[in-house]
Amino acid sequence: MKAYQIQSYDGLDGLIQTEIAEPTPPGSGQVVVRVRAVSLNYRDLMILTGQYGGGNPPPGLIPLSDGAGEVSAVGAGVSRVKPGDRVAGIFFQDWLGGGIEVAHHKSALGGAMNGMFAEYVTLSENGVVKLPEYFSFEEAASLPCAAVTAWNGLVEQGHLFAGETVLLLGTGGVSMFALQIAKMHGANVIITSSSDDKLARAKTLGADETVNYKTYPDWEKVVWNLTSKRGVDHVVEVGGPGTFEKSLATAKHGGRIAQIGVLSDQGAKISPLPILGKSLQINGIYVGSRTMFERLLTAFTVSQTRPIIDRVFPFSEAKAAYAHLQSGAHFGKIVITLD
Repeated sequence: MKAYQIQSYDGLDGLIQTEIAEPTPPGSGQVVVRVRAVSLNYRDLMILTGQYGGGNPPPGLIPLSDGAGEVSAVGAGVSRVKPGDRVAGIFFQDWLGGGIEVAHHKSALGGAMNGMFAEYVTLSENGVVKLPEYFSFEEAASLPCAAVTAWNGLVEQGHLFAGETVLLLGTGGVSMFALQIAKMHGANVIITSSSDDKLARAKTLGADETVNYKTYPDWEKVVWNLTSKRGVDHVVEVGGPGTFEKSLATAKHGGRIAQIGVLSDQGAKISPLPILGKSLQINGIYVGSRTMFERLLTAFTVSQTRPIIDRVFPFSEAKAAYAHLQSGAHFGKIVITLD
């Protein structure tokens, strides 16, 4: 079968298209999934370029945490799904519910264990969720990491209420899902970007206010003024050390920051004083559990929300898809189809 593997962790050339053996018949409690589409996250680029924490996996890793397809075979005792069911894998194969534990890290697809970038993958029956019929495989493949992360940050940990104000940084996958989730809950949204075109698109999707951080380098002051100097209730923080101090400045007293990404200036120093002075709640968000994923799917189904797909690449153009992610030109999710 066709697959991609990472043979070296020093750039895009380390990603190799290859032929590997199809999975053996699934064992007890296992399912084989015929993968139809996968999507990229910034984590995937960091792994490929050797920048992900904890050291590089051994060469030969099948990458990507996010993929969707249909069940092609099931092992003995499987009861959650049957052949023909449309499913997506969950990011942490062992995190089914409750709080995250250190052992869950060993079950992260596309990092600690082989991921979804192959025609067929074998997963635990507990490591998949059934998909709503209205999703295409391309749309469903965009959900397991970015959508669950945004949901966890705003809803599960953030306890988002109607009428609150949410600040989003950039227009990547997590931020676009957070925009949709915030509007679903009746919240107000302020979003930043370096592109006026992207900000205009965000407006059409429901963003209430926009700020170009290139035009306004002190964008935190603009956000503060947009909230009548009260501050925002929630920040979905995907920038990391390079933006964290500014995010602290935008938050209201008692506000919540969902710390998700590390996209900028990892050498920046951060003072804890604003956290103390404002009594801020900082929640570290590392994707989420299967239970969270299922609640997200229920909410999306009720509202008939569809993921925002920037571009769909064919299987043969995987490196171009990674390069597009690396460029930062995308708006929403980047998907690769295996059909």
